[in-house]
Amino acid sequence: MQVQFNSDSSVMGTDNVAERIKTSVRDKLSRFEERLTRLEVHVHNDHRHTHGHDDKACTIEARPRGGKPVGVTEHGSTVDDAARKAAKTLAQRLQRHFGRESKHSHDQRPDKVM
Repeated sequence: MQVQFNSDSSVMGTDNVAERIKTSVRDKLSRFEERLTRLEVHVHNDHRHTHGHDDKACTIEARPRGGKPVGVTEHGSTVDDAARKAAKTLAQRLQRHFGRESKHSHDQRPDKVM
C-alpha cells in the first residue's frame, strides 16, 4: 500500500512531519493493507491568518482495490491530532465498507448431489 503525503504552504511540510504522519496513518490502517492500493493524506490549515482551536485539517482518501475511493476529513489543533482523528474515522468507514462487501458476496452454490 502506497502512502502519499501532501501539505499546503501554511503547514510545516518537512520530512519529519510527513514521515511521522505517514507512519501513524499506516499503523492505524495496517489491517486493510491487502485491500488498499493507495492512501492519499492531505494536511492543511483552514484558517491561515488566525490561530485557534481545530484550525488544522487532514483529509485521507483510501483507494480500495477495484472500488471507489473512500475519504474523510477531520480537524484538530495540530496536524498530528487531525491526522490521528482522520485515520480513526477512516478505519471505521473501511470496516463498514469491507464488511458490507463480504456480507453481500455469495459463494457459488455447490452442485446438487442426488
